[in-house]
Amino acid sequence: MKVLITGANGFIGTALYERLRRDSVSVCGAFRTLKSQPNGTEDIAIENITAATDWSFGLIDVQKVVHLAGRVHVMNDKSPNTLAEFRHVNVAATANLARQAAAAGVRRFIYLSSIKVNGESTAVGRPFKAADMPAPEDPYGISKHEAEQLLHLIAVETGMEVVIIRPPLVYGPGVKANFASMMRWLARGVPLPLAGVTENRRSLVALDNLVDLIVTCLKHPAAADQTFLVSDGEDLSTAALLRRMGNAQGIPARLFHAPVATLRFGAALLGKQSIYHRLCGSLQVDIRKTQELLGWTPPVSVDEGLRRTAEGFRA
Repeated sequence: MKVLITGANGFIGTALYERLRRDSVSVCGAFRTLKSQPNGTEDIAIENITAATDWSFGLIDVQKVVHLAGRVHVMNDKSPNTLAEFRHVNVAATANLARQAAAAGVRRFIYLSSIKVNGESTAVGRPFKAADMPAPEDPYGISKHEAEQLLHLIAVETGMEVVIIRPPLVYGPGVKANFASMMRWLARGVPLPLAGVTENRRSLVALDNLVDLIVTCLKHPAAADQTFLVSDGEDLSTAALLRRMGNAQGIPARLFHAPVATLRFGAALLGKQSIYHRLCGSLQVDIRKTQELLGWTPPVSVDEGLRRTAEGFRA
């Protein structure tokens, strides 16, 4: 088996590339820039992925593609036409790669989508399921959903197997954005008014768990033409997550109690409702289909995933 990984120098791509090489799988990584190549690799440099990118050199003798590259969700995106920008990369460029892959004889195309295809939030105890009707709300989620739809059409037209994976927030060594900010707050001993946020539940997925599922989907016959949700299998409240993040760093989480209603009012007053929803809202996913169809269990616990993340943060 030879595998092409797009976005091979990204947060997820780097970990997947290293895992497959450890497993002695032949890998072609599509990198933005190539500084040096490990022995035995056939990596390629693709600076910008567009609807016109020529993938022919990267698809030689490739049987499986893992498409990780794309325009990622950015808070407070200032683009004049955000949806159009997402569509250029996440939809048109993805379809271009998939069509070239099918023409080159690729048997399976794995696409890393997003839980945002399902929606932005859930009620506690009512998690998203893979078979739920998609309900994306923001341009990023819409573009991911449209890419999924195009991939299914290409699969029908060409016979190439398509596998969709929709992760929630991914954390691990090298994580950035909001999760890294929380790690910094804890490390600096910043008091956080989140001790009372105990009733919400959020699903997360450790980087090693997501990579393990991708590897499973590369090999498992039952993964063909399926959509999977993924998580660590344990959903946490914000207060519980912060305390366990503190434990992973060997420091106490300095949380104090503020009524959730007060947090909601303050967020509205400051125009920070999106931050409130991420900290106090719920987003749960049901991974039973993933577990039952593939016989897959997350190999890394939440606490172990947080420990590895903390090690990377300290480094």
